[in-house]
Amino acid sequence: MWDTSNDYRLKVAEKSVELFIRTVDRANLKGRWSKKQALDAARKMVPEIQSLYYSYLSPVEMAESTHLKTLEALAQEVMEALGGESWNRQFLQMADRGEREKVEESLAKIKFFLNTIYGLRQRILLGEINDPVIGVDMKKGEILSVAKHPAALKLLICNLNLGERAITVVTNDLTLKDGDKVAVALLPPENFLGITSEGMFLGAGDGVLKDVDGDIGDIPRGIPLEALNEARNLVEAFLKC
Repeated sequence: MWDTSNDYRLKVAEKSVELFIRTVDRANLKGRWSKKQALDAARKMVPEIQSLYYSYLSPVEMAESTHLKTLEALAQEVMEALGGESWNRQFLQMADRGEREKVEESLAKIKFFLNTIYGLRQRILLGEINDPVIGVDMKKGEILSVAKHPAALKLLICNLNLGERAITVVTNDLTLKDGDKVAVALLPPENFLGITSEGMFLGAGDGVLKDVDGDIGDIPRGIPLEALNEARNLVEAFLKC
């Protein structure tokens, strides 16, 4: 029997809901959207996740459960309350110059929440895995562009293609270049001196892995176990905050 009460995928999902509620409650997001509807839908997710905690269903059974289907429907309701498929554009377009940094950070946290819920079924179907890193998505990406951080000489800002979308990742590996095939853990966003990073590149020994196997946007193949250590620690830290 699978111990769902200790499933890291459910723990991260619940924590991502808390992050979303806290973010939306505090953020100054201008546009046509319903804050109340978004928050109400998110709050309804908590009992659904808690029901899964104590279900003791197998991963396959969890993936087909009404609770998970309800979570996905509520995530869609949140997106609609935010303004639809292109919800983030209006918030960026209407943000004042002085507010843009905070707005970008808030939007990154909202994206993390939505991606965590929408990707929950796929992570659950990976099976009975008792490891913190299973709580977040691991993707293979291709670096589209690299730029120096305007406020830190030892940091780079990378624009990363994940197939269906692009994300920004801040890294201290100064050897990265356009075209590198990398693995990234989609962790809770973090602000590095004014730039929000939406994930962390996986690496071991000599730095970031730069020629990762697999298809863009899919789970990377052949990743050394030690490359997951830092991501594992950051997931654990997120669950404790």
